[in-house]
Amino acid sequence: MSIGHTPPGLLESGPRHGYDPKRAFNEKLGHDRPPHYGQVRSTMSRLLKNGPVEVDGTEAGGDPERRRYVITEAGVTDVHRWLATPEKPDLYLQSTLYTKVVLALLTHRDAAEILDTQRSEHLRMMRTLTHRKLKGDLADQLICDHALFHLEADLRWLELTAARLGKLAEAVTR
Repeated sequence: MSIGHTPPGLLESGPRHGYDPKRAFNEKLGHDRPPHYGQVRSTMSRLLKNGPVEVDGTEAGGDPERRRYVITEAGVTDVHRWLATPEKPDLYLQSTLYTKVVLALLTHRDAAEILDTQRSEHLRMMRTLTHRKLKGDLADQLICDHALFHLEADLRWLELTAARLGKLAEAVTR
């Protein structure tokens, strides 16, 4: 995951030291996929070089000195532009699952079994996410809803594909 715009966005609330943006990211955004320290370090170096972030001062007491970062006006503009730009929807046109189904058909394996196994895994994950959602805060509930809606769409695809498996077998083995 690219975190390029996140540190400057987190700095809009005020100056932060070194890894404070990572801590804020972990706390507010990265429950499941927090960035590595090296990723944060390289991102901050690039942001310093390119101008959205600058060093506002340093404090002694650590080795090396602790830098305090602030967002620049260019950084505010960049974050605003990024937030206003819609994300390209994932189309999943090269689905690994679809590839497995087709390869199973081409190699005379049981594609229905692959779909059933995947359905079971999706349902297991949906139960896990639903449990997490019920116990989580609002942020956790929203991110779980996002994942659950995607899993529901996958389940609809699994059902549709299972219903069309005979026609798909004819089409791919021609």
